[in-house]
Amino acid sequence: MTTAPDLTAPDLTAPDPTASLYSRLQDPVPLESLLGDPTAADNPLGFAAFVAADERGDLLSTGERALDSFGLGAEFVPRALGGRLGRADRLARVLRPLFRRDVALGLGHGASNLVGSVNVWSASSPEQRRWLADVLLRNGRIAAAYTDMSTGNDVTHTGFRAELRGAELVLNGRKEIINNIARAEAVTVLARTSDAPGSRSHSMVLMDTASAPRDRLRFLPRYRTSGVRGMYLGGVEFRDCPLPVDTVAGEFGEAMETVLRAFQVTRAVLPSAAVGTLDQQLRTVMDFATERRLYQRTVAELPHARSVLTGAFLDLLIADCFATTVCRALHVLPRQTSVYAAAVKFLVPLLMRDTVHELSVVLGARSFLREGPHAVFQKHMRDLPVASLVHAGGTVCQATIIPQLPRLARMSWLSDAPAPAELFHLDLPLPDLDFERLAITAGRQDPLMATLTDVEPELRADPVLGPLVSQLHDELRDLKRDCEELSPRDRTPLAGPVSFQLAERYALLLAAAACLGIWRHNADNPSSFLRDIGWLTGALSRLTARLGYPPVLGAEGVQPEIYRELTYRHATGRGFDLTGRRLA
Repeated sequence: MTTAPDLTAPDLTAPDPTASLYSRLQDPVPLESLLGDPTAADNPLGFAAFVAADERGDLLSTGERALDSFGLGAEFVPRALGGRLGRADRLARVLRPLFRRDVALGLGHGASNLVGSVNVWSASSPEQRRWLADVLLRNGRIAAAYTDMSTGNDVTHTGFRAELRGAELVLNGRKEIINNIARAEAVTVLARTSDAPGSRSHSMVLMDTASAPRDRLRFLPRYRTSGVRGMYLGGVEFRDCPLPVDTVAGEFGEAMETVLRAFQVTRAVLPSAAVGTLDQQLRTVMDFATERRLYQRTVAELPHARSVLTGAFLDLLIADCFATTVCRALHVLPRQTSVYAAAVKFLVPLLMRDTVHELSVVLGARSFLREGPHAVFQKHMRDLPVASLVHAGGTVCQATIIPQLPRLARMSWLSDAPAPAELFHLDLPLPDLDFERLAITAGRQDPLMATLTDVEPELRADPVLGPLVSQLHDELRDLKRDCEELSPRDRTPLAGPVSFQLAERYALLLAAAACLGIWRHNADNPSSFLRDIGWLTGALSRLTARLGYPPVLGAEGVQPEIYRELTYRHATGRGFDLTGRRLA
């Protein structure tokens, strides 16, 4: 089943064979074109301008105006309310050009609006939804005031309070490290509304900043950061601030349930959007490696450098497979995405961090330069760790996964039916995102993991893929046993290190299942590279290595064809992700 790589020179002038696929996916070509070539010296929206703004600690104002002209706010508004939000995977691809150029812009005009609005679409009155839709459609901003400094991501223990006093809701406390808090027209605020224990002691408040009494709130000084320096992080303090009772979004006491549902969307979309940053990091190092000469050859011709570049390409494909699959799961498997979204929000930033570190070794001293053609690399390298913490860090996501593992191990793994083709096929339509269908926990089914088990017999006879999938299948059996044997304490967020290691192993297996599903269900894809088994072999080799398995004999043989595809895409200005379309 394994085929020899085709190493003939690619036709760099050939028409794009996936053009029809891109149009059906509605990829955001207009935004990519609007922002222009980021490497062009005369482009006011190029890397030089973004790096200069970052040095000043500002968001690039021309970038903000360009996004307003594009009407980016409409991307976060459901289509039923006049916006363009229908598919989570499409939204992620809309945001990728932003993250490719400037993480601060992606967070300031992407993550902030998304995180702030999803709870309103999930649970609020029709009047509140229409009002917020109008704000975003007019290119307004919404901030998400969920955390405070004392409790961080543990929002259940927030000290911020909202108290009913007659016909008013009175807010008291501080919210800190909030993106765009001083620049937003709308703010969603998580507040404690009851002293009773349990999950029904918090409510969500949707505040119109223009109507709040300014003598009862105070904006705190801006926080400065080492990464995403242009992001406007701040805080706000409320002191007996009265608001109308109808500013509560949803019912009193239901905020935690709303958060657990709605934040599955942000946990899936944001890692997928951040793939654009990794794409540019690889592109920057490819520029250097194909031009710089050492020992009478280019850096890219050196075995170690070529291995790193090929591995980075594979890691990017793994990240895109996993993130795209989980974005589609929000539509296809909404009852299971609680655990999938947490897993992708944990694993994709981890893959990116490790990959960028390896790429920095190839780039060498240039990876630290803050000016010149490679300056964007150091900027992205500083920005990505901050971006990975936005909304929920890796540990928080693992803590979401751990309590669900024993149940899935006992009732699902090795026995469930596999996920449907709609989860993986990049060209199949999806219904619009329905927040009400999202469940708080994954229940007893794990169709994505079942895909791994289902594909195993089909690939068993292949001399390379067979052993790789066998390793993954063995790992799933071991994980099932280990999860079933967890003590009661190690099944909670207070678990010890072993449970967190199990959560990481689970996420790696899910990523492998996503790769297998994408390969299997896109046999009609216009891209011959995506249809072939070479990239799949390389991706599974990377994942099994992370799981501690030895290399499979013959797996390294696919590296030449993977590197050939990498150089082809680099030379023709195509993305390194699943679709591989031409960039601006």
